[in-house]
Amino acid sequence: MFKRLGAEFLGTFWLVLGGCGSAVLAANFGGDGNPLGIGLVGVSLAFGLTVLTGAYAFGHMSGAHFNPAVSIGLWAGGRFGVRDLVPYIVAQVLGGIVAGFVLLQIASGTATFAIDPAAAGAFASNGFDALSPGGYSLAAAFLCEVVLTAFFLVVILGATSARAPGGFAPIAIGLALTLIHLISIPVTNTSVNPARSTGVALFAGSGAMSQLWLFWLAPILGGLLGGVTHKLLQKD
Repeated sequence: MFKRLGAEFLGTFWLVLGGCGSAVLAANFGGDGNPLGIGLVGVSLAFGLTVLTGAYAFGHMSGAHFNPAVSIGLWAGGRFGVRDLVPYIVAQVLGGIVAGFVLLQIASGTATFAIDPAAAGAFASNGFDALSPGGYSLAAAFLCEVVLTAFFLVVILGATSARAPGGFAPIAIGLALTLIHLISIPVTNTSVNPARSTGVALFAGSGAMSQLWLFWLAPILGGLLGGVTHKLLQKD
């Protein structure tokens, strides 16, 4: 179990550092219109690549969940034991927080870096209403996070099924997360992962912290929905 939890910690650390790091350090590098900035597409790819590479690195050790909503969804789908849920979630959240701290130290290495707690997407945080990148409402953010997390679980459970082609699951899962970000960065800055949201919200200020509850509730509900849906669709 210690090795499994270590793998979950490191995998979640990698996801948050790679995905949120791309948003904080590279999305708008050089200012508006600078071709060196990777933008929305680049950040989406970065999140997908962290899951893809992390799954190949740690999947054989822990299953490569890196996300409390995924662990809960796998449990709902009959693929994960309930007794391991809390230890996995603790390891994932700690990995996200440590990654957020490391990212803050890196970002603070330039005099131009500052976090505005009232700004949408501050320090790659998630939000709705005034803290949504596109100004989307609480209801829109909730629906977006639930539906996309549910489909993420359907992809994960399908791609890792014994009936699926072997060895390709990380590619499908990484591409699914990329697609999810391409859809939802304007809406919530994309969570679908409570550990990812917590890891940066702690350093983003009071605005992100006040809305963090949604980015636990909605992904967990989505994970449950996705797990149950996949289970119902399985052949006997």
